[in-house]
Amino acid sequence: MMRYKPGDRVQIRTGFPPGHIRTPAYIRGKTGWIQSVHGEFRNPESLGFGGDGLPKRPLYLVAFKQTEVWERYGGSPRDTLYVDIYEHWLEPA
Repeated sequence: MMRYKPGDRVQIRTGFPPGHIRTPAYIRGKTGWIQSVHGEFRNPESLGFGGDGLPKRPLYLVAFKQTEVWERYGGSPRDTLYVDIYEHWLEPA
């Protein structure tokens, strides 16, 4: 069952756990919104260490305003960054 739906505001968890991490450091702690839901997939953080990746985890396309991600972003305030993020990295905003 998916915890979030398109339009929900979310914040990316912070932290730098050791190992194979699929969530970019530059996006941790930032707030965005769910653009779409991709479905459930095996967890690549487990697969990266030879695990089976189970249970499957929901994967979302999360959108961020570029001006909120990059402190000195010089482009249009409408520019958007899209990142695929697994649910265990998301918190309600």
